[in-house]
Amino acid sequence: MNKNDFQEFPEGVALIVGGSGGTGAVVSQRLVEMGATVALTYNSNKARADEMVELITAGGGQAEAFQLNMTDLDTVITLFDQLKKKHGQVHTVVMATGYDIPQEHISNIDPQLWKDVINTDLNGFYNVAHTAIPYLRESNGSIVHISSAGLGRFPARDVLSVSPKAAIDSLVKGIAKEEGPNGVRANSVAIGVIETGIFLRLRAEGVFDDNWVETVTNGLCVQRFGKPEEVADTVCFLASNRAKYVTGQTIFVDGGYHV
Repeated sequence: MNKNDFQEFPEGVALIVGGSGGTGAVVSQRLVEMGATVALTYNSNKARADEMVELITAGGGQAEAFQLNMTDLDTVITLFDQLKKKHGQVHTVVMATGYDIPQEHISNIDPQLWKDVINTDLNGFYNVAHTAIPYLRESNGSIVHISSAGLGRFPARDVLSVSPKAAIDSLVKGIAKEEGPNGVRANSVAIGVIETGIFLRLRAEGVFDDNWVETVTNGLCVQRFGKPEEVADTVCFLASNRAKYVTGQTIFVDGGYHV
């Protein structure tokens, strides 16, 4: 039996794209707790990323932060090359980023905003996944995409989140199908309302008022909103050796929203 069978993760590094804020930060911490070395990326908030690295390293973990624009393929290629040279291999890629979207009806969405979201979320994911695949073949690694529970039950005014994630989920299943023979796994975690990040901002701005919160909560099987730690548990399970026979899946972490 290979020694890696006794470890949550093989030697190398886990890359968490968007790992400096919201759910991504909790995923980064949980991966470290499970024994992984992590590289987390940020788009513009370097201070927050540096805080995350300091927090992880102060606790005895290994982490570093990189600025990444997913729409710039050259910078994505450079990042993977750097990680390979420093850590030997990349065994995990977690996609925990998303466009900071407004809640708006389809009829009111500006066409340029639509193009920007698709370019950032969908084409950005493609850039990362396309670049990652050869590295993950070497490590028998996996991709985990944090998706949306809206794939199972569409929420009004959330098309800018759901549509690109639906396309990404198709890519995830394609990667699972095509790259399974090469030792690469790919899965998605479709999340509902999680008390972090964009939701907290929109709640503070009044986009989600008390009536909205009550209505949505009452419609859940588990009548509360989720915690980022609950998402992280599922993400890290799928990324780890505990899920070596799990691929091509979309697991809903949504309190039963989609039921």
